Amino acid sequence: MDFNFVSNGKYNVSIKDGYLSWSRKGLRNFMIQGSKGEKSIPIKSITAIQLKEPGLTTGYIQFAYSGSSESKGGTMSAVNDENTILFLKKELKQAKELKSMVESIQRQNSTSSPQISGADEIIKFKQLLDEGILTVEEFETKKKQILGI
Repeated sequence: MDFNFVSNGKYNVSIKDGYLSWSRKGLRNFMIQGSKGEKSIPIKSITAIQLKEPGLTTGYIQFAYSGSSESKGGTMSAVNDENTILFLKKELKQAKELKSMVESIQRQNSTSSPQISGADEIIKFKQLLDEGILTVEEFETKKKQILGI
């Protein structure tokens, strides 16, 4: 999925293969940020997303992740933050869609059940056997199922 914010600097943003990536274009961004190339962040490592709606000043969406040092000084500091995308009022809907999509991917990642190894399952059933919840025959049947015997 791609997003383009062009009103307040030029940002090309994409979500692909579990990464949020963006690049800055244009003279305004070059003057503020310099030539920093493309920024990519694994979505699973994003710890916070701040969306500030535009009003008298520009709006921004800021991504924090482990090891990053996001600005905390409002819009004026956000302009210089490499983890921030600036936008104007007419792009607010797109910024909200971007935030929503990243949060949706984060929820999908957090709700996927962790893979349990066969050894862990056998240990779990052995504990049930030791507690008298399973019979020896039930335990042996489960163990054979897990081991594919």
